[in-house]
Amino acid sequence: MAGLQIVPAGKHVEAQYVEMKVPLYSYGCEKKIKKALSHMRGIHSVHVDYHLQKVTVWGICNKDDVLATIRKKRREARFWDQIEAEVKSNVAEEETDAEIAPHPATVNMHKCRKSWKKLFPLVLY
Repeated sequence: MAGLQIVPAGKHVEAQYVEMKVPLYSYGCEKKIKKALSHMRGIHSVHVDYHLQKVTVWGICNKDDVLATIRKKRREARFWDQIEAEVKSNVAEEETDAEIAPHPATVNMHKCRKSWKKLFPLVLY
């Protein structure tokens, strides 16, 4: 019963693409992901791009179920759309922080100075 998916009656159901960012450390990880997803009902194809760390699934499936299946193998897996949203929000935060933060040259430099004894350790005192 756990492998069954609920599809609403009366709606036209089409296959969809689900893209996820999955950390892959070796080609063995790639095989594990493909094997785990190929056993799911409704999955037509699984494409794993090792260099981009991207997994694309095509089929009639619930994308949350697909993510849950992958997270059993790799905990850090997430949707590809979430990554783009996080990058955009991080860039926006950095831009606002850059406007508020003082220029590095105006920061007091005395905090960065080291003792002259630490600078010249070979000199006899």
